[in-house]
Formats: sequence, C-alpha cells, structure tokens
Amino acid sequence: FCVHFLSDLHHHHPRYINVVFRRFNHFTVVFFAAIFMILPLVQGDLSYSFPEEMKRGSVIGNVAKDLGVDLNTFSSRKARVDFEGAPKHYFDIRMSTGDLITSDRIDRESICEKQPSCIMKIDLVLENPLELHRISLRVQDVNDNSPKFRQNLIEMEIRESADKGNRFSIEEAHDADIGQNDVQRYILQNNDNFALAVDSNKVELVLEKNLDREKQRDVSLLLRAIDGGSPQKSGTVVIHVTVLDANDNAPVFTQAVYKTTVSENSPPEKLVITVSASDADEGVNGDVTYQFGHVSDHDIRLFFIDPKTGQIKVTGEIDFEDKSSFEIRVQAKDGLGLTSYAKVVIDVKDVNDNAPAIYVKSLSNSTPENVSPGTEVGIINVQDRDSENNGLVRCSIQQNVPFNLVPSIKNYYSVVTTRQLDRELVSDYTIKIIATDEGSPPLSSFKTIQLSVADINDNPPMFEEQSYSAYVSENNKPGSTLCSVTARDPDWRQNGTVIYSLLPGEVNGASVSSYLSVN
Repeated sequence: FCVHFLSDLHHHHPRYINVVFRRFNHFTVVFFAAIFMILPLVQGDLSYSFPEEMKRGSVIGNVAKDLGVDLNTFSSRKARVDFEGAPKHYFDIRMSTGDLITSDRIDRESICEKQPSCIMKIDLVLENPLELHRISLRVQDVNDNSPKFRQNLIEMEIRESADKGNRFSIEEAHDADIGQNDVQRYILQNNDNFALAVDSNKVELVLEKNLDREKQRDVSLLLRAIDGGSPQKSGTVVIHVTVLDANDNAPVFTQAVYKTTVSENSPPEKLVITVSASDADEGVNGDVTYQFGHVSDHDIRLFFIDPKTGQIKVTGEIDFEDKSSFEIRVQAKDGLGLTSYAKVVIDVKDVNDNAPAIYVKSLSNSTPENVSPGTEVGIINVQDRDSENNGLVRCSIQQNVPFNLVPSIKNYYSVVTTRQLDRELVSDYTIKIIATDEGSPPLSSFKTIQLSVADINDNPPMFEEQSYSAYVSENNKPGSTLCSVTARDPDWRQNGTVIYSLLPGEVNGASVSSYLSVN
C-alpha cells in the first residue's frame, strides 16, 4: 500500500516530514449468542392404535398437536422419526400438518406373527435442544386371513374293531390372525360314524358307531374350520378314513413337549434335537415316520426333520435378532396311518455377531470459532442389534481434538466442544468416532465426520513494522509515491480484508490529508 502526495510542498529550506503509521485496533466487533449445551430430555410416551393394512399415507395421529408443539417449531427443530437399524421404514412425519403417517404396508402377521399384542416402538427426535419422545404403536388385527389346514386331504386308517368312544387326532387348522379373528370352531359334516371333539387346539374324531369293513371299506368326511371375524372366513379339509381289519395302536411320543436351545448362525446339518415316538404294533404297522405339522414359510426354511430318525437339524440361517424362539408341531405316523402330535420349543441363543452401527443424526456444517466450551455441534446415534452385553456399546472420540462425546438419551450422544476453538490455528477437523460393544470378543465400528470452524472477526490488522519513516524533497510531483506500508489480518475473507486510512493530523496548520493520501 502506498502513500501519495496530493500537493506540492513549499518551504525556503529543505524540510522533512516524518510519516508515522501506528497499529490501530479499529475493527468491527460481532457478538454471537453462545449456545450452551442443554441436557437432553426424554419426554413421556405417546401411544396410538391403528389397524393393519392401512393405505400408505394414512394418518395415525397428530404428534405435533399431542406434544403441544406448534408447526413452525416442529419444523425448525427438525422433527423426525428415528428408525435407524430397522429393516423397514414404516412411518414418516408430514411436516406441513405434524401428522404421523404410514409410509409402507404394515402387515401385523409378518411383523408379530401370532403374538397376542403387536406393539411397534419408534422414537420422535427434536433438536435444539435434543429431545426424544418414545412412541408406542399398537397394530390392531383385522380379519384378513382364512383358516387353513396344512393339507387338502387327510388320510386315516382305523381298525374295524375300534371301540366306540375311541379318539383319533386331526391336525388343527391354522389362522394367521389372532383373537376373535383366529379359528373359533369346527364343524364336521353329518355322518353315521364320527362326531367331533375340540379341546383348546386339540381336534379329534370320536367314534360313535362301530365300523364294519364288510359294509363300508372307507368313509369320507368334510371338516370346516371357522374364525370369529366379521365377516367370518373359513377353510375346509377332506378326511378319508380307510377301515382296516387288523389290530393297530397309534404312536406315542416320549414327551408331549420337547425343549432345546440352539445358537444363532449354527451351521447347516447342526443337530437341534431328536424326537421319538413308539408304536406297540409289530412289523410294518409299527414303523413310525415323522414330519412337521403346520410350520410357517419362514420357519420351514430353517429346520428339517428326518422322517425316519426324528432328528431335527438346521437347514437355514438362524438369526436371533430376527426371531428368538420357535414353536413347531411334530407329527408321528405309523404304517397304518394313525398319528399323534408333540410340540417342540426351540430357544435361540444370541451370539455377538453384529458390530455397532453409528448414525450421524445432526451435524453443524460450520461452527463459529467463538462458541463456548460445552456447545453441542452434532448428534450421533448408536445401534447394536445384539442383546444383553452383546448389545451394550461404549462410544468415544479417539484422537486429540477439542471435542468429546456426552451420553444423552437412550443410544444418543452429543458431540460437544471441550475448549475454545481458533480457526486461525485449525480451520477443519476430522473427528473419528469408535463404538465398541461388550460382547466376547468385542466388535467395533468407526465413523469419521468432518467439521469446519467458521471465522469470527476476532483479530485486528497488524502492521509489519511498529513505525515507518520516509524522506521527501520539496517541490515533489503530486501522485508520487512516498512509501509503502503493509498490514495483515489472519481472519478469513472479509474479516481478513484490510482497509487503510490516515488518522487526522496537521502539518503547519494544514490537514495531513491535504498533503497525503493512502491507497
């Protein structure tokens, strides 16, 4: 920057003008409201009930109204539904109205199967300050499934010498719905020989009139299962009874209920349990074979039963996080077609097979350098699908940076500053977050986030010299350069742009600015 003469200097004798530039702390002071970290809050639960199979975009409830938050605040605080880690995103927020809406098809049977109560839990997150509202959503069953028998035809063989009152088990019908929408009653087509006995889930044919093979070699029956929905739905099966003239006994399981445990991720062919039934008959009539009763499409891909040995083995990938227990009906059938049933309960043991997942929920793109220590600059969420110790997670920042993780609510952490930032020293930070669970062995995951420090005009311009001296003769030409001065400001862009000006002063009673100018 140069100092220029504006007019000639006239004097009888050569003289000197000592032009002195001194540092002058003249800069704009900008005040920023310090953002102090406010402890996050967990608010009371919200609960809603709604029927399954609603159309996409259907309103479940107005969460903004129920929380007492106006729509402008709802939007400015970035309200959102948090379902990180969930296989599907079933819900969303309509910001214009504050409504919680469905964003996908919700089929109660695929989510909760036969559980009597189907509750989905989601988190509603508000920022600035961080606030978490836990929402319980009860999915109501609708009668959208009909009762079904595993087979369209049931083959049975009964000796003609069977006594009146003898009972013969029939595999019950299955209805994916629950409660009143489940199977409520059975109706057996009128016939001369059999009546129906139903006790809980046990369905039996009761012989009311003796069979006579010479008169009738077989009997065909129609059995209908009816649910209690409105309107009612039903399913049917044909029962074909072959009348035998040989003595026979039904197989008998060694246990009515078998219980066992299997670890998730067990390899194929892993033996889970062996069921066993005996038959008092001799020869072919006493040969027992095994098969599953009604098994869901999901479960049938995971297990196999050897029809000869009764060994149940793993055939698919068992995932504790997907399903933690199984209940399977097993049928034993002898050479003459008589059957009996037992129940197998398989509990799945969790193993530490899921590393923690780190999700960045909120992050300031640019943080002013003058924020106070303890200011929240980001929010992260950590999820681990494993259970108990395998799902407990510790989170930390590894390198030496002026940030720390503060546990807040549930699996949320606030990223906060630990000391004053200085953009002129460090303008950008790379923050590496590590999450480690407490399983054995522990599993870890990493997440890297970038944070920029915004400039504040917190540095005055600094001249390179404390003072400058220049010499000039009289009768100089206007516009000639007297000297150059340089000042620097470490701030960024306009905050670091230096503007020069002359301080008021006089030379021989005249203003300095009448003699000199500065660019």
